[in-house]
Amino acid sequence: MRPFVLRLLPILSALLLGLPWQAHAQVTFGAGQLAIVVNDEDANSVTVGELYRKAHGLPRQNLVHVKIRAQGGQPPRTLDAAQFRLLKQDIDAQLPPGIQAVLLAWTAPYAVECNSITSAYTLGLDHTLCAKTCGPGQFNPYFDARGRQPYTTNHLRLAMLFPTDDLERAKALIERGVAAAKGKAGPATAYYLTTSETARNSRAHLFPPAGRIVSRGLAVKRQARNALENVDDVMVYETGVASVAKLETVTFLPGALADHLTSIGGDLLGTTQMSALRWLDAGATATYGSVTEPCNYWQKFPHPTVLLKHYVAGETAIEAYWKSVAWPAQGLILGDPLSAPYRR
Repeated sequence: MRPFVLRLLPILSALLLGLPWQAHAQVTFGAGQLAIVVNDEDANSVTVGELYRKAHGLPRQNLVHVKIRAQGGQPPRTLDAAQFRLLKQDIDAQLPPGIQAVLLAWTAPYAVECNSITSAYTLGLDHTLCAKTCGPGQFNPYFDARGRQPYTTNHLRLAMLFPTDDLERAKALIERGVAAAKGKAGPATAYYLTTSETARNSRAHLFPPAGRIVSRGLAVKRQARNALENVDDVMVYETGVASVAKLETVTFLPGALADHLTSIGGDLLGTTQMSALRWLDAGATATYGSVTEPCNYWQKFPHPTVLLKHYVAGETAIEAYWKSVAWPAQGLILGDPLSAPYRR
């Protein structure tokens, strides 16, 4: 068993037994340290960015404007390295002091060559991976980190994407994020499914033990089934299938995290497999997906136990997701970064 897994077991065992445990006292990440980036060439991006800023109470100076030219009347899904370099320079030049993370308020672009745009912004482009996307990725220095100030401690500004293609769904996502940011989660369940799609179960051995985290009112359930059905208490839903069935019967609570281990869930506007957008449409607050074929390395997807540990410790969705992926170059993180239902 790997050392970081061993470190997690005493913590989760304490939580499941109802024993006291809390993160080390430290400066936390908050709304004032988040910048929102909007694309002035995309009306929905501008509208949603301002709605988000007001809803979460971010200062006006934290709103950054850029221009991404449309292609064929639509924003490009993928940028090349040169285009991205100019975009990042434009964003960084406008950031006020103290910014630890950025939220890209648009649906596309979501990829930079073979990398996700959130990873390219945070870690830089992993060019070598594009020659063989099924190869190992570069290690994430923020994986399972203890700190809460990524730029201050690791010189990494975390990035997340907030989809804006549908205004009503974007507004609903903002509402869920605001509700979850208050840190008032009620009784809920974290579900971990081992499915019949064997190749997509590569992280099943990393699922946290079943039980109950009494201090958080959170049940942890491991199940062998292809989909949840008729449940109304979902805070975490992690599975491995190409397309998740019966989402219309599932009720996600504000702040819910949900993702599926499959090839290209992060190809948001693609049609080959289920887009990660479907999780948000169904009511999740944050999710994850790969923009190009990663093969089934568990390191390229959220580590279930690491993700749960940081989220129930009161960290935000952007922190928990970024800390849970060991090789994140191809992985797109999307949703509301300030969601923190277990904030204390």
